[in-house]
Amino acid sequence: MSVRQADSLGGRAAVVGIGATEFSKDSGRSELALAAEAVRAALTDAGLTAADVDGMVTFTMDTSPEITVAQATGIGELSFFSRVHYGGGAACATVQQAALAVASGLAEVVVCYRAFNERSGRRFGSGVQRREPSAEGAALGWALPFGLLTPASWVAMAARRYLHTYGLEPEVFGHVAVTARRHAATNPAAHFHGRPITLADHAASRWIAEPLRLLDCCQETDGGQALVVTSVERARTLRHPPAVIAAAAQGAGRAQEQMTSFYHDDLTGLPEMGVVARQLWRTSGLTPGEIDVGIVYDHFTPFVLTQLEEFGFCRPGEGAGFVASGALPLNTHGGQLGEAYLHGMNGVAEAVRQLRGTAVNQVAGARHALVTAGTGVPTSGLVLRADG
Repeated sequence: MSVRQADSLGGRAAVVGIGATEFSKDSGRSELALAAEAVRAALTDAGLTAADVDGMVTFTMDTSPEITVAQATGIGELSFFSRVHYGGGAACATVQQAALAVASGLAEVVVCYRAFNERSGRRFGSGVQRREPSAEGAALGWALPFGLLTPASWVAMAARRYLHTYGLEPEVFGHVAVTARRHAATNPAAHFHGRPITLADHAASRWIAEPLRLLDCCQETDGGQALVVTSVERARTLRHPPAVIAAAAQGAGRAQEQMTSFYHDDLTGLPEMGVVARQLWRTSGLTPGEIDVGIVYDHFTPFVLTQLEEFGFCRPGEGAGFVASGALPLNTHGGQLGEAYLHGMNGVAEAVRQLRGTAVNQVAGARHALVTAGTGVPTSGLVLRADG
């Protein structure tokens, strides 16, 4: 393990602005327009202007480059810009990159953003349709000829092993779906606002790739989300109480592949998230029992359970019971199952709202929030804390 001690980034930067478009199934406008709208909204929320921004971070697999979004929003000279790979695994890493830039003096105000027409345009859930020759493509070649063509089918392999190892049935995944939809039902921004589900609804939904049912799979969404990061000192002079970045981490496991890491030593866990968990706990100095709200990446329900287990909230195989117990307020915005699929960026925004005390499903006295990014890929995570 390359990192064996707490790093020095924690507590040096904060999220001070959040902004989003509406979440829809057909935005009717370009991904650049969505990105620009979200960025402007985040700056307004922070009480800053385009002239204050000198850094930008986004994901790969993005059609709106940093310089183009800067031009569209009136942002001038940039001293820092970067992109993070691996789809949803990049969500928290964008904030980490921004915090690194701020802490090192490379930039003063950094905007992180993600915007796409993931329902009306390119649909990530459609899986592999065409791929240029690459090392990553060669790895996929071990799975594609056997019909494992989509993210759901790749996750189904690990989910089946998880159920077999712990003697469980697919119905246990329903606790995650029901929890997300319960919160989405009271969130006006969520696609599934007003539409909670029951465990029976989950069990009755159609198979997608056994043991995954329709209600085990996240949505496809058009929309954009942006975040603004600056120093803690400057944050304290702005409009809202800062969400301090207590810890930020990235992680990739041994024998890691993108969504098809079928040759891990143990297919029932998520080693990449274990790397992230260890570093977040080391740097923040916190334990699972001190987390007030968990925003856990939920593109597929089984990986919510294994993330909770990797972070030590419960023992391996006990994730479903932990979720059912309600011991940790989980995905209080509705998650990607209930609110919107924005590659996890809307989850970071929800953590900020919780620490500000402005969330729709507010956790009383929330001071520490855990946020995780995509699983099955090299990934990232954050611990955010209220200031003071």
